[in-house]
Parts: sequence; C-alpha cells; structure tokens
Amino acid sequence: MFDTKPYEDKMAQALEHFQDELKKVRTGRAHAGMLEGVMVEVYGTKMPLNQVANVTAPEAQMLLVTPFDPSNITAIAAAIRDNQSLGFNPSDDGRVVRVPVPALTEERRKQLVKQVSEKSEEARIAMRTIRQDALKDAKRMKDTKELGEDDFKRVEKEIDSLMGDTQKRIEELFKAKEQDVLTI
Repeated sequence: MFDTKPYEDKMAQALEHFQDELKKVRTGRAHAGMLEGVMVEVYGTKMPLNQVANVTAPEAQMLLVTPFDPSNITAIAAAIRDNQSLGFNPSDDGRVVRVPVPALTEERRKQLVKQVSEKSEEARIAMRTIRQDALKDAKRMKDTKELGEDDFKRVEKEIDSLMGDTQKRIEELFKAKEQDVLTI
C-alpha cells in the first residue's frame, strides 16, 4: 500500500516555510518579525536577534529592541544597520535600540510585491518537486508490482488533489500579502 502521508507532511512543511518567508517581507506597519533574519555578533559568536533581545512594535512606524544584556546594545544596533536588505537606521540610548520604520514608497511597494511573487513561485516549484517524487515512488512500486494499476491511479488522484489544495492556499497567501503590501 502506498502511503501519501510523508508527501502531505512535506507539502505542509513547504507551505509553512512559505508563510515564514512572507512574514519577513515588509508591509507598511512595523512588526517584530521584520528583524527575524538579523544575526548579532555577541560573546564571540553570531546569534539570532531574538536570542539576545526582545523585539516589540509599540507604534506602527517604530520597532523597539530591548537587549537581555545591555552590554550588547551597540552590537545589536550595528547588526540591524549592517543588514542592507532591511534598510533601517537604528539608534540606541544605552538601554534600548529604536528602529524607525519608514513609510514605503510606491516603487518599494512594487519591489516587495515582486519579492512576494518570487517567493510564491519558489513554493510552487517545491510543491511540484514533492509531487514528482511521490509519483515517481508510486510508479516504481507499480513497476515492481507492489502497487496495482487502480491503486496507482488512486495515489495519483490523491497527490493531485493535495497539490491543488496547497496551490490554492499559496495563491490565497500571496494575494493577502500583496494586498497588505499595496495598502497604504
């Protein structure tokens, strides 16, 4: 019997990865997830920002980074400043790092939509790869007579149905994020 569960799990993981990637794309409002990819050099090693500080968004255009250890404040500010893809200019007052989030220009919004579109295409490619792997495994089992013709067709239908549902979900997430980015 062919088990589609591992492929369902892989599709779910790919979808989850896509959702995580979307969280990193800026919209007009400040949110703590914007600084998720920032790595800070502390205690001689690079660590994710969320392991060395608390990130909050007290206002729509401001992020507040409160380090767990105040001696790391300059390293945190530098790490945020050095991350060119963010384009932020943080300032610190010795206790917290304030990161003003500038409003998005029309041009920047279009770039972000393009970025979201690329990420959704990557997710679709990942889904197609998973589908091909599943069908390849099912075909191999059919060729070695572990799986009958009817079972093979059923597996094919099941995988395609999974694929359709996941593609629909990717499309919904893309549209929602696009709307988010374009809304001023």
